[in-house]
Amino acid sequence: MLTQEQVAETRTANLDLLFDVNNKAVENVEKLAALNAQAIRSILEDSFDLAQRSLSTKEPQEWLELQNSIATLMADRTQTYRHQFFDLVSATQAEFARIGKAQCETYGRQMKSVVEDAARNAPAGSEATLTALDSAIAAANTLYETLQSSGQQAVEATRSNLEIASAAAKSATRAVEPVSQAVKR
Repeated sequence: MLTQEQVAETRTANLDLLFDVNNKAVENVEKLAALNAQAIRSILEDSFDLAQRSLSTKEPQEWLELQNSIATLMADRTQTYRHQFFDLVSATQAEFARIGKAQCETYGRQMKSVVEDAARNAPAGSEATLTALDSAIAAANTLYETLQSSGQQAVEATRSNLEIASAAAKSATRAVEPVSQAVKR
C-alpha cells in the first residue's frame, strides 16, 4: 500500500507535471503565434510590393510575368510556412510524448510496487490473480510503447510526404519558368 507520504509526493509530482505541460503548451502557442504573425507580415509586404509593381507595368506581358513571379514566391513561402509549422507541431508532439513516456514509466513502477506489496500481504492462493494483474500491467505498457512507435512512424511519414510535395512544387515551378520565358518572346 502507498503511505501518506508517497501519496503526497505523487500529488506534488502530478501538480508539477501539470504546470510543466501547460508551460510547454503556452510556449508552443507563442511560437505558433509568432510564426503566423511573420507569415501575415510577409503576405502584407508581398501584396504591397505587387500592388506597387502592378501600377508601374505598361504592357500586359509585364503584368503576366509579375503574376507568375508572385505566384512562385507565394508557393515558396507557403512551403516554408508548412515546413516551419510542421516542425513546430512535431517538436511539441515529441516533447509531450517524452513527458507522457516518463509518466507512464513512473506509473508503471508505482503499479509494480503496489502489486509487489499486495503479493507480500496477499492470502495464500491469490498468486494467479496477482500474476494476471502483473500481466495486465505489462500488456498496458506494451500497448503504450506500440502506440508511441506508431505515432512516431506517422510523424515521419507526414514529414516525408511534405518533403515530396515541396520537391514536386519546386520542380513544377522550374518547369513553368521556361514556358513563361517562351511566351514572353
